[in-house]
Amino acid sequence: MKPILYILLFVFSIYFTGAQVKYETIESSKLGEPREIKIQLPRGYNNNEDKNYPLFIVLDGDYLFEAVVGNVDYYSYWEDMPESIVVGLNQVDKRFDDCMYSEQNSLPIDTGANFFEFIGMELIPYIEKTYRTTNFRVVVGHGETANFINYFLLKPQPLFQGYIAVSPDLAPKMLDYLPERLSKLESKLFYYLANTKNDPGSIKKMTETLNKDISAIENENLVYNFNSFETPSHYSVPLHALPNGIENIFKVFQPISKREYKETILELETSPVDYLVEKYKTINGLFGLERRILINDFKAISAAIEKTEQFEYYEELGKIARDQYPKTLLGGYYLARFYEEMGEPKKAMRTYETAYTLEEVAGITKDLLIEKIDLIKEDFGY
Repeated sequence: MKPILYILLFVFSIYFTGAQVKYETIESSKLGEPREIKIQLPRGYNNNEDKNYPLFIVLDGDYLFEAVVGNVDYYSYWEDMPESIVVGLNQVDKRFDDCMYSEQNSLPIDTGANFFEFIGMELIPYIEKTYRTTNFRVVVGHGETANFINYFLLKPQPLFQGYIAVSPDLAPKMLDYLPERLSKLESKLFYYLANTKNDPGSIKKMTETLNKDISAIENENLVYNFNSFETPSHYSVPLHALPNGIENIFKVFQPISKREYKETILELETSPVDYLVEKYKTINGLFGLERRILINDFKAISAAIEKTEQFEYYEELGKIARDQYPKTLLGGYYLARFYEEMGEPKKAMRTYETAYTLEEVAGITKDLLIEKIDLIKEDFGY
C-alpha cells in the first residue's frame, strides 16, 4: 500500500499547490440537462495572453480529474510536456447512461449517443471558444469510459489525437473496430492502453487481445504503447498508468535524453543538426506550439559533433543558436569552433572575441573564451 499512498500524496500536493480549479455548468441541449465540469488552467495562463495550450478531456472527472491535473502540472513544470488545459466531466450517477451502447453493433445509442454528441458538439466548442487551446487534444477514460473514448477515434477525422485508455471495459465489437481503424490512420495519433493483473477477468482478457492486435499493426502514423501492471487494483491502476500514458504521448516533446543521445543521435548517418531541427518542427506542428530549442538539446548536439568529430555541422548549429539565444555566447562559441576546426584560426579568434561581451550559458563562460583565444595566439603566434 505504501507506493499507492506516496502517489496519492504526490498527486494531491501538486494539485493544491497549483492554480485553483474552476467549476462551471454547461446547459446542454444534447443531454437535455446541465452538466458540471471542472477546469484547470496552467499556472501562467493569465500572464501570457498570446499562448495557446493543448486540451485534456477527462471522463470520470469526479475521481480522475485530480490525478490527471497532478501529472500534467508535474510533467509540464519539468518541461517534459507542454502546459495544458485540463477539463473534467463529472459523471456521478450518470456513468451508465453516458456510456450506453447497442448490444447489436456496440456503438452508442440513446443517452450514450447524446453524451457523445455533447462532448463533440457542445463541450469542446465551448472550451475552445472560452479558453486558448491548440488543436492537440487528449482524452482519458477508465473502465466503461475507457471504452467510450474509442468512439471518437472511429470518426473519419478523430476528435482527439491522444487516447489514454485504462483498463477499458470494452464493447464486444470494439476488438474489431479499433485495430481496423488504427491500421488506416492517415495522420499522427497516440494510443496508450493499460490494464492490471487484478482487473476483472473479462477486462483483462479483452485488453490483452486488443494489445496483441494493435501491436501487429504497421502504420507509421500510430504511436502505440501498452502496460500491464502487476499489483494495483482495478480502481488504483489509473495512478500507475497516467504517468506512462503522458510520457508516451509527449515523448518527442521531452529534452534529448542520454538514451536518445547514445542510441539515436550518435548513430545518425546524417546531420545531427538536421535531427534537432526536425525534432522541433514535429513538436511545433504536432502540438500547435512555437517552442524554442532547449539549451539541453543544443548541448546534446554539440557533444555529438565533438564525439564524432563532424565539426562541419557546427556552422549550422551556431547560426541556429544565435537566432534562438542572441544574447548569449552559445551561437558565437559554436561558430568559432567551426572556424577553428576548419583551419581558419583568425576567424575563430575574432568570433570568440566578439562573443565575449554576451551572456554566459550552458557551461560556456568568458574564461573559456579567453582560454580558446590564448591557445590560438600561442599556436599561430598572433
